[in-house]
Formats: sequence, C-alpha cells, structure tokens
Amino acid sequence: MIPLLSIVTFPLHQPVAIFLLVLLIILVCPIVFRRLRIPHIVGLILSGMIVGPYGFNLLERDSSFEIFGQVGILYLMFLAAVEIDMFHLRKNMKRGIIFGLLTFAIPMALGIFGSRLAFGSPWSTCVLIASMYASHTLISYPIVSKFGLQNAKAAVIAVCATILAVMFALMTLAGVVEVAEGGFRMSRMLRLFGLMMVYAFFIGITFRYLTKHFFRTFSDQVSQFIYVLAMVFIASLLAQIIGLEAILGAFYAGLVLNRFIPVRSGLMGRIQFVGNAIFIPYFLIGVGMLINIHVIFKSWHVGWVALNMVTVGMASKWLAAYAGARIFGFGKTDRNIMFGLTSGKAAATIAATMIGYQHGLLTEDMMNGAVLMILACCIVSTVTTQEATKRLRIERTEEELTAEGERVPGAYARQLVAVANPVTAEGLMRLALLMRNRRNQNYVTALFVRNSDDTRTLEMGRTALRQAVAAAQAVDIEVKDVERYDVNVVAGVTNEAKQEKASDIMIGLHRKSNIVDTFYGTMIEQLLQTTNKMIFMSRCFIPVDTVSRLMVLVPDKAEYETGFQTWVERIGNLATQLACKVVFMASETTSEFIRNVLEDEHFAIRHDYRIIQEWDDFIVQSADIGEEDLFTVIAARKGSISHGAQLENLPAYLGRNFSRHNLLVIYPEQFGG
Repeated sequence: MIPLLSIVTFPLHQPVAIFLLVLLIILVCPIVFRRLRIPHIVGLILSGMIVGPYGFNLLERDSSFEIFGQVGILYLMFLAAVEIDMFHLRKNMKRGIIFGLLTFAIPMALGIFGSRLAFGSPWSTCVLIASMYASHTLISYPIVSKFGLQNAKAAVIAVCATILAVMFALMTLAGVVEVAEGGFRMSRMLRLFGLMMVYAFFIGITFRYLTKHFFRTFSDQVSQFIYVLAMVFIASLLAQIIGLEAILGAFYAGLVLNRFIPVRSGLMGRIQFVGNAIFIPYFLIGVGMLINIHVIFKSWHVGWVALNMVTVGMASKWLAAYAGARIFGFGKTDRNIMFGLTSGKAAATIAATMIGYQHGLLTEDMMNGAVLMILACCIVSTVTTQEATKRLRIERTEEELTAEGERVPGAYARQLVAVANPVTAEGLMRLALLMRNRRNQNYVTALFVRNSDDTRTLEMGRTALRQAVAAAQAVDIEVKDVERYDVNVVAGVTNEAKQEKASDIMIGLHRKSNIVDTFYGTMIEQLLQTTNKMIFMSRCFIPVDTVSRLMVLVPDKAEYETGFQTWVERIGNLATQLACKVVFMASETTSEFIRNVLEDEHFAIRHDYRIIQEWDDFIVQSADIGEEDLFTVIAARKGSISHGAQLENLPAYLGRNFSRHNLLVIYPEQFGG
C-alpha cells in the first residue's frame, strides 16, 4: 500500500500520479482554451509552464518527459512526412528548396549582423544565435493536419523547406562548435556529406524492401503499427550515429514509408491517434516546462535580449515567407501558412541553446532570452497557422461548392460490399474504401448472402462479415452489416442493392473450381445480366497497399458508356490513396477523354497513356504487367457500345495468362444503373 503523503508531495514522483496529471492536462486543455479562442497547442505549452519547475512545481522535467518529448518531436516530423501526398511533394519540390534556402539565409544574415550590433558578441556567437533564428520546428503542423490541408501548396512547401533549413542550421551549429573546440575541418564536413548520401540510399532501398515484404506477410495492423514505429526509430538512431539530428531521420522514414500507408487506412488512423493523443502533447508540455518566465523580471537585460531575439527571429521568418510568396505568386493566406509553420521553435533551437551555453558561446542572459523567444515564437506560430488554415479551409469549401454545382462526383455513391470468404473480406472492404470519394458521407453496406443453414458456410460468412465491418470502422466509416437469406447469392445481392439504392457493388472474383468452369463463373455472369449497376470484381494476392502500379485496360469507345466518368473517378481515388502511378492502355481518343476527366476533377496523380489500336497491341504491352501491379480491366456488358469481339474473348485470355496476377475487373454502370 502506497502512503498518501508520497502521492501528494510535490513535485510528484509517483508514476501513476504523474501520468494522471499529464492526461488531465491533455484532456482539459482543448476544452478550456477553445472557449478562450486560443489554440490548444499554446494551451499545452502554457500548461507545461504552470505545472513545471518554474511554475507551481507540480511536476519536474524527469526522464519520462525527456523520453516522451523526444518521441513526440520525432513523431511530429514523421507525421508531417507520411501525411504528404507524394505527387504534391514532387510537384512543389523546387519551390520547397527555394523557400528552404530563403527561410535559412534571411534569418542567418539578419541574425549575424543584428546580434553583432545589439550584443557586440564575437562572430562565432553571432553565427550560433543566427542558426537559432534559421532553424524551426513544425510545432503548428497538427493544426494544418486537423483541417485536412496537409497537401495544400503552402503547407507542402513549408514542410519541405523545414528539412532544408533545419539541416543547414544544424550543420552551421556543428561548424561553430568545431571552431570553439579548436578549429574547423572541411574533411569532417565532406565526410558527413558522404555519410548522408550512403544513409539516404541505404534507408530508401532497405526500408522499401522490408516494408513491402512485412506488410504482405503480416496483415495484423497492431504488428504493422509496431513495425512502422520501429522503422522510424531505426532511421532516427542511424541519423544520430552518422552525425545528423534524429528529427531528420524520422522525416526521411516518413517519406520512405509514405506510399505504404494510405490516408484512408486503419494503420494511418492508429498512427495519427497515438501521436495526437499522447506523444505530441507530451512533447509540447515538456517544452513549456523548460520556460522560466520569471527571469524577465529579475534583470532588464534578459528582457532586452529576449525582445531582440523575438523581433529579429520573427521578422526574419516573416520576410522569408513574404519573399517566397511573392516569388511563387501566392496570396496572403498561403503566405501566413508558410510563416506560421516556419516560425515555431523548439527542438533544434533548444539543442543549439544548450550546446552554445555548454561551450561558453552564450551567456546566461542569452540562454534565458532564447528560451523566452521559444515561447513567443510558439504562440505566434500556432495563432497565425490556425487563423490562416481556417481561412484557407473556408475558401476551399466555397470553391468546391461553387465548382460542383449540380453534381458532386462520387459524393453520393452508395457502396455495397458482398463477402463470404474470411480470407478476402477485409481486402474487398479496404479496396472499396480506397476508391471512395473523400466527401462521401453515406454508410457502406457489408453483405453476406446465404441460401442454406450449412454450419460451415454460415460460420465462414459471418466471420467474413465481421472482418469487413471492422475494416470500415477502423477508418471511421459508418458501416451497415446485413446477413440476408435468399434463394441464391445473385438474388440476395441484387435485392439488397435495390433496397439500399447502391450504386457500386464490390464482390470477390470467382476462382475456377474445375476445367469446364468459366473464368467469371455462373454466379457472376448471372449478376451481370440481372443488374446494370457498376460492379467491381477483385482478386488480390498481395495487400492492395503494396501494389506498384495500376495498369488499366480500357476498351475502344468506352467514353460513350453511361458510367465512364464514374469509373475514371474511382480509379483516380484509388491512385490518390495508394500514391502510385496509373498507366491507361486505351485508344488515342479514349485516352483524351480519360485525361479530361482527371483534369476536370483535379486528381493529383501520376498517370501515363499507352495507345492501343488493335488487340495485338495489348498482347505486346501485357508482358510489362508484373505480379506487383494491380491489373484493372474495364469490361462491358453484351450489347453495349464498347463491347466487341476482343472483350468476348477477354475472360479466357485472363484465365490463361493472368491467373497469378492481382486483378480488378470493372463493369461500368449501364443505362443509368
């Protein structure tokens, strides 16, 4: 039994009491500060100040805060990388590099000369202080993520610039420390640069290979989550070993793992939940515990130093954002997002402050002034980012409503996923959700149809239904599970589709049971004859998250079918979620129609076209379809405009040549479903 006095003695030392107080802060802060119209991130930092050693001394910054704080900043950088759409990153890479140079060079220049004039310090100290101005932490990134704007141009550019600015600032810090210890050696910098190249190549190749095989072997999402965390910390540790900061390794790990973690997946939901619920708040509270607001009242000189640092640090970052926005042709909102994301200071600035003080490059007043600067920058960063992201979210919503007008593509689709096999149920549901429009608020119907009371069939079907429901719930999609008794599976699926007014039907692709069996099977052939709704038939031997490309075969005159635009949108949604390239194999005329749909709906995906005029052209190009691709066939019902002799023979051809390939066959809606 633990004595009561050991629990209520402050600062707290009892682990349960410490963790309880931290959880209460994480719980109450958003509620209280939302009423005060203050971003909860600022609230967490202020709470750390209040309960920390310089406040009411309820908690001391012990090893738990150091560990969780370090994990929090690594998690923050990892999230920033893993949530970025790689298409947007590639598209804005050049701008990110330009802004990175600006947001490093301008604070460095102003910081060096400003510190020399204000403090009269040695040049080495001025360079160190300037590196503190140049570096920044994505302290307000969770706000951008909360508003769903992580792929906005300004946000992507700011995140890309962060890595460049932090890397240059840390290299500057290393150079200053070397000078303080006895002299600068170019050989060491060249060695570090060489190790960086080896590190980037090793992590990029090894992590992709290991992740692909791990995800294909282990489908359990708890194991996948632990694996992802392990990869982040391996990359961070290796970065530290070669002389880089751990945050750079965490960010690079996020970029490498990005394509294996779709935004609309249970794994991404777990990653975001754990980070936003525990690790990142712990880090922010720990930052607040470092800040001693009392020093400003003890000496007017500390106040002068802090005021100078805040002014120069914030002004230089604003000038960089202003210059970047002018160069890129951005407006005020984008400029403020860039400024907000790059003006926060924490991890790298704290490291530079401590190292500078230990080597005698910073006085105690400068160290205290730097800590107060961190507080001011965090507050300005979060407030600016929140106001700018609110404005951008409103602007985007208005644009979407105006542009959509009469029709919201895919937003009203009703999906029905028919399952029977526990082995394939989760994959079918995940594929359906990846093809779903992000604005679609309708529930998904998971259906199991039975026409007998066979115990084995019944148990398998109910297990499959539970797995499909769990897959939808993992990404917070409302799901309706239905077990239906009907005369046969086709009747059950079509009747349920009519009852739910389903627009999309997802089923597993039939697997031949004997030599006389057809490729589709009699059940699917009957289903195609019974309903004109869009039907997806899937067979994946690997998790859909790990496919390399989408290879889409489109018949001639497909653009004349009723459901043409709809299936193009579904493919666009899937490619967006998987961050993979789409290769359309179609005639020149059809390819142009596909390109127009993708452009009209603003799909930011990598897509290419291979012109097919004759069936022989496809036979030649089909040799390039690998077992890691998802081969997608746009079929057509008999009697439709795009149906012909080639599609008549296609099932037999697929059965002979693509029996071990991942396959998705789409029959578009016909005659309005």
